[in-house]
Amino acid sequence: MPSSPRTAVGFEAWNETAARAIAARFAKMPGGLIPALHAMQSAFGFVPQPSIAILADAFNLSRAEVHGVAHFYHDFRHDGPPGRRVLKLCRAEACQAVGSGALADMVRRRLKVNWGETGVDGEWTLEQTFCLGLCACGPAAMLDGRPLARLDEEKLAALLDGAR
Repeated sequence: MPSSPRTAVGFEAWNETAARAIAARFAKMPGGLIPALHAMQSAFGFVPQPSIAILADAFNLSRAEVHGVAHFYHDFRHDGPPGRRVLKLCRAEACQAVGSGALADMVRRRLKVNWGETGVDGEWTLEQTFCLGLCACGPAAMLDGRPLARLDEEKLAALLDGAR
């Protein structure tokens, strides 16, 4: 099968043998499909399309069922590995009410990426999320898995500059 368009640091290129080993590791586990999808993403940086058929075979499910699970959960990537840095900005109503819309505009301009995209240099991936559980402390974001709260444009710009 073809490799991903780019391989990010820390992730291996698509490898059918490795994908089959991952699927086999979880196939007998009750509820093992979601952990298997997470393991695919941990290995490759995303859930490569060819892994859907491998998982379907391993779990005795249809490809449509595996595809449905993989695409239902927003944290599974499907178009390639993330950039070196990942910013998730909360777009839920509570954060929007306290200014996440202006933050979103600023971040998209500053990083030169849109939602779900990774910059051509592979440095930044920008994702929107619809609740980080920090509603009382919005606007909120997550930078490389670290929650950030009470953001404004100046604070977020400083965090992005410091992360470079």
